Amino acid sequence: MSSTVEVASAGPVPVAGAWLHGVVRDVDPAALAAIAGMDGAPVRVVSASGLVAVVSTAPLDEYGEQPLRRNLEDLAWLERAARAHHGVVEALARRGPVVPARLATVHTDDDRVARSLAERQAELEATLDRLTGRGEWGVKGYLVPGVAPVSAEPVGAGGVGTAYLRRRRAQLTAREEGQQAASAAADTVHAALCELAVAGRRHAPQDQRLSGASTPMVLNGAYLMDLAALPGFTDLVGALGSRHPEIRLELTGPWPAYSFVAERPEPALTVREPW
Repeated sequence: MSSTVEVASAGPVPVAGAWLHGVVRDVDPAALAAIAGMDGAPVRVVSASGLVAVVSTAPLDEYGEQPLRRNLEDLAWLERAARAHHGVVEALARRGPVVPARLATVHTDDDRVARSLAERQAELEATLDRLTGRGEWGVKGYLVPGVAPVSAEPVGAGGVGTAYLRRRRAQLTAREEGQQAASAAADTVHAALCELAVAGRRHAPQDQRLSGASTPMVLNGAYLMDLAALPGFTDLVGALGSRHPEIRLELTGPWPAYSFVAERPEPALTVREPW
């Protein structure tokens, strides 16, 4: 997870900041009334430089620098915040292109949000242009363990213990070869999907405790797709799954394009990583 918290300048100390969810070109005010923000109240907008930032009011006694540092170490709080933030970004993405902000991007006031829009106007407009008519899809690949028959070995001069060690060594070799084959298949699948996608990124595989899968993840890919090309992409995922039975492929999406938003240099103060 990542976040950004600004250093407040001299002057009156604000009591509430603005949690940034994302940036769009425009948004229907009636639609915003149905989107709940971080505190359950409807989100609001800050407009500047022809762009619209969708934000939640963020009391600084919970979302300021020090409280946020503590809260980000609280897994229950972090999960609630991530779900609320993603819910807003997802609702915006259903209505058109959105540049999603990274989790816990908090500005100390609306003026700073507007200043950020002005400073990043060209970058944000270019990103919105790039995302128009496109969406992010994920493809995860999980190892499928090979089922190798274990033949009964005669007990030779080495005795039962030696036979057991032979079988055990064969099992370990088969497992290692299976993992290598799955890794190679994941490389091939990712390369093939990237050829059809506008862009592709390969993230680190999720731990099994997070994925919930019974076998290790060997591919965690994200792909930016033209909506018109999606049927072909879906067919290709199915074909690659049949071609590479050593991994089980899972297609998810559409998602807001988190994976295809440019990284920013670090500001004066960060709690995790910048937006």
